[in-house]
Amino acid sequence: MSAPDRVLETEMEEGDLCLVPFRAEHVEPLLEACARDMDIWEIYPVNMLDADAEATLKRFHGEQGWVRFTVLLDGAVIGTTSYINPDPANGTVMIGGTYIEPSARGTGANRRMKELMIDHAIGCGFWRIEFTVDTRNERSMAAMEKLGAQREGILRKNRVTWTGYVRDTALYAILADEWRAAGR
Repeated sequence: MSAPDRVLETEMEEGDLCLVPFRAEHVEPLLEACARDMDIWEIYPVNMLDADAEATLKRFHGEQGWVRFTVLLDGAVIGTTSYINPDPANGTVMIGGTYIEPSARGTGANRRMKELMIDHAIGCGFWRIEFTVDTRNERSMAAMEKLGAQREGILRKNRVTWTGYVRDTALYAILADEWRAAGR
């Protein structure tokens, strides 16, 4: 793990919500959480529902430049999220690879999780936090805008999903000074 990764890898907590560094014992409960939403995987880059889901999860969470977290609500695994490609020299990091099971959607858990991650990244010296969203995922794009992220554009046909679909990706970002000015 690189130095920027080590700086970002920490436990984060706010009330009943906790982000903990991803560990092997999280694989099975995370796969169970992933199976609670059969439809969402059509718009994700990877498939977490087939017979190879465990291998996919391990590969996905083994990517270089990813600082992975398991999301817990009241101690139960409800999802995953990551910091991606932290670049301290340029002050940038992406938050992505996020999945939250249906029972936690609309509860504010995703927003609280993102706020913890943004606050921590800014506290570690990053001044630009990026997010990318498949343009078919309207719920996630609305969540980004509600969070205060600025939509900076569309990357047209920039990623092939596991289904073979070539997706368009919306690029969002929050700057540290904007975050602070909003009173966060």
